[in-house]
This record gives sequence, structure tokens and C-alpha cells, in this order.
Amino acid sequence: MVGFKKQRKSSKLRRTRTHGRGKKAGRGAGLRGGRGNAGAHKHKRVQYEVQRYGAEGGYWGREKGFKRPEAIVEIKTVANVSDLDEFVETWVQVGLAQKAGNGYTVNLTDLGVDKLLGAGQINKAITVTVNEAVPRAVEKITAAGGRVVTPTA
Repeated sequence: MVGFKKQRKSSKLRRTRTHGRGKKAGRGAGLRGGRGNAGAHKHKRVQYEVQRYGAEGGYWGREKGFKRPEAIVEIKTVANVSDLDEFVETWVQVGLAQKAGNGYTVNLTDLGVDKLLGAGQINKAITVTVNEAVPRAVEKITAAGGRVVTPTA
């Protein structure tokens, strides 16, 4: 047979989308893109994102959400009403609180606590000095026979 040349499989499949390998790309990493930065040179959008955000971490270096600058973030140390009820006797033994009659006196500002929250129960009469307290915490402490002293009050 003169003049007959068998068409190679690679050139026969050149006009097909999958080259006879089905829906997967035949490389073990999906149909588009692949693993890592594979295929980034074919897509300008990906190149721009790599330049803008860097290639490491997150989706091309971009974290989801917004992180506020540390210079303007005010981090407050908080304590709950249940913490007072649990630790006040230990604080008296250590010398961080005073026992006065049936009640206790605690200065949370000296302990490094900025705000008093209202979670939990309290059964002891405690006079608490703190910079800031939520209304629910004040309500629970006064119901137990104590009081909350804040610089503004």
C-alpha cells in the first residue's frame, strides 16, 4: 500500500476536547488549572492576583474577611459574674480581695479585668470595683446583696 500512512492517535485526537481521557484531564488534578500554580501562565486574571496578593496562604494569599489594624483595636480583659463567685475566696487567701463581715470586696481593675459580664450565677455579697460592667452583671450582683462601683458611677 503505497501512500497510505496510519494516523497517529495523538494527531487523531487533537481536534477533541478530552483527547480520549474522559472528563478528567488525565493528570490527576482535575480538568482546569491543576495543582498549585499550574496553568497560571494561561490566565491573566490569575497572574494579576498572584502579583497583588502573593502566592502563599489562603486563596492566592487573600484572606477572607477584614482584619482591623492592631493600632486601633482595643482588647478588653473580661470576667463573668460566675468567676467572682468561684474565685473570691481564693483571692482572699492570696490577698487580692478582702472579706468584710458577710461580704467581700474585690478590685477587678487591680487584677487586670476591664469589663464585668453577666454570665453565670452569684450567691455571695461582693462589692466589685471595675471600669465597666454590663447591666445584667450589675443586676445579679445587687440581687445577691453586693454592689458594683465604676469610675463613672
